[in-house]
Amino acid sequence: MLAVALFLLFDLGVLVLNFAISYQISEDARSINLAGRQRMLSQRTAKALLAVESARAKGLSASQDLAELRDAVSLFDATLQGFQHGAILPSGGGQPVFLKAAEGPVAVQALQQAQALWTPFQQALSQVLNGQANPATLQAASAYAQAHNLELLTLMNRLTSALEATASQRATTLRQVQTAGIVLALLNFAFILFKFLRRLRRLDAGMEAVTRENREILASVREGLFLITPDFRLGSQVSQSAQVLFGRPLQPGEGFFDLLAHMVDGQALQDAQDYVALLFAPHVKEALVQDINPLLEVHALVTNRLGQAVPRTLAFRFNRVRAGAVIHHVLVTVQDISDRTLLQTQLQAERLRSQKELALLLAACETDPALLRQFVARSEASLLEINDLLRGSAQGKPALRHALDQAARRIHALKGDAGALGLDSLVHQAHAFESALLLARGQNLDDISGDPLLALPLPLEALLTRMAALKSLAGIQRNSRLSGIGLNAALTRLSLDTASALGKRIAPVVQMDHHGELGADAADLVREISTQLARNAVVHGIEAPATRQASGKAAAGRLEVQLGKSGAEWILRVRDDGRGLNASSLRQKLLELGWYTALQLESFDDRQIIGHIFKPGFSTADAADVHAGRGIGLDVVQANVQRLGGRLTLASTPGEFTEITVRFEV
Repeated sequence: MLAVALFLLFDLGVLVLNFAISYQISEDARSINLAGRQRMLSQRTAKALLAVESARAKGLSASQDLAELRDAVSLFDATLQGFQHGAILPSGGGQPVFLKAAEGPVAVQALQQAQALWTPFQQALSQVLNGQANPATLQAASAYAQAHNLELLTLMNRLTSALEATASQRATTLRQVQTAGIVLALLNFAFILFKFLRRLRRLDAGMEAVTRENREILASVREGLFLITPDFRLGSQVSQSAQVLFGRPLQPGEGFFDLLAHMVDGQALQDAQDYVALLFAPHVKEALVQDINPLLEVHALVTNRLGQAVPRTLAFRFNRVRAGAVIHHVLVTVQDISDRTLLQTQLQAERLRSQKELALLLAACETDPALLRQFVARSEASLLEINDLLRGSAQGKPALRHALDQAARRIHALKGDAGALGLDSLVHQAHAFESALLLARGQNLDDISGDPLLALPLPLEALLTRMAALKSLAGIQRNSRLSGIGLNAALTRLSLDTASALGKRIAPVVQMDHHGELGADAADLVREISTQLARNAVVHGIEAPATRQASGKAAAGRLEVQLGKSGAEWILRVRDDGRGLNASSLRQKLLELGWYTALQLESFDDRQIIGHIFKPGFSTADAADVHAGRGIGLDVVQANVQRLGGRLTLASTPGEFTEITVRFEV
């Protein structure tokens, strides 16, 4: 008991002295840091003053440099006063700290000399800081700074050295105290060892036998095994398999939930804590809570023997360890079920893929055979064209970017055609490929990189595979033509489906009966134009029912798509009674996109601003989705109008309507 009391007394004395001296060293370190900052502030003051003088000489604004000068002078003066009298000052991180007055003859003398230099310098700067300095006053202050800046820096260096010497002396004292405490503690500990060594030897022999048997068991089992104490810490024995499953050594006494915190999210961790707490509650029956185990399947990254992080799926099971009615521990069994989980995931993915394939084929079966044949032929040609574009664009980044733009237009048109036929699975697959194309294209030439490009063949091959399946189903005939009546139904369906997905209501009027009179190439171009314009009108033009009713309109918007002929000229007209085009809103969108500056936009009239809706990449949608937002639809329209050799006109009144007319001859 005496040895234990002396040991505690030694420890307490050393801890008290350590605390007191460490606190003083901490204050010294703070003073050294602030003294070092004074050196920087003296240079910062001189630099800012010279910048103000230079700006004034050039007739430029010196407001920023003057603000920098004020901050440097204010902080230098406050810290200088703090070193002399003590003060609360902002630290380097902006937090307030207490600076005690400097001690020692060297530090005090350096501060006095620094104050003697600083006072006239501060007076010379007073008019400069107030912004009232004339050139002569500014030149005088600058001359003083150049004459005495090095001397002021030397004094701050001397102050820093004095503070460092004081801190070093205290550190030496602390080491002496710690050394004395350690020596006394070791002597006392040696006495305790001598007293109890023989008894411990006898106990060790029996414990070694038990431990050896436990090690043999824990080294042979394949599962991770360990105990959890009532304070949720690991027991003293952990199986070797547990070390492998967790990817790192497990230490006895380590917190079990600290171990889990790196493997599960916050909610799962909280659920695990509640569950284990239930297991230690004696009034809760163990069999009743087995089914609510939240750790039956845990997905985590585990470091293997090669130091690589690999995904693993672990299953945790818990069983109580009782001694009579008292629950002493909970036995944790951890199993690696990664292979089983992977197999289940693969089966689920295959089942989902099969369901998508079946849904696509069922939707295709419900589609008019002629429409389906025309769609498959056209889409297959587009995909092969995309494949040729990607394979033949190895002449450099400009050619590659052009090929990617062309491919994006083709796939966007394919997506619209699939939507018109109700092939939703194909729409989403085309949308994903479109995303990959835009990712590979980037915002500029420098963004084009190899990894996104290498990923393009896989979704392209998947789309070609889908087309092959549809081709087999429809018994494709490449010379089939899309009738006007069939296009009417397709555009009506596309408009209604798009409106329904966006929570809107429309009453489409589609009159494309003369479409079948066009040549094959012109018919395809007109179909793509009408599809993109109809979708664009529903997404961007028609308002939500509540918005329309608030402005005095019918809840259902009106969409008109008409194709007619006047002499030798064909006229395609798409009109909606939606929100119209607002030049001010488009101007703000161009500014947000960073395409132009505010000054450049002022030089554009409203007609030029509205014309930007046909530019690639421009969209008024807040976010891109399967319906719109990437600025490709109207780009496809403009490109197809050019291929037709036609001309496009646009008329719109904000809040009333938008009408786009395409005139062409064939």
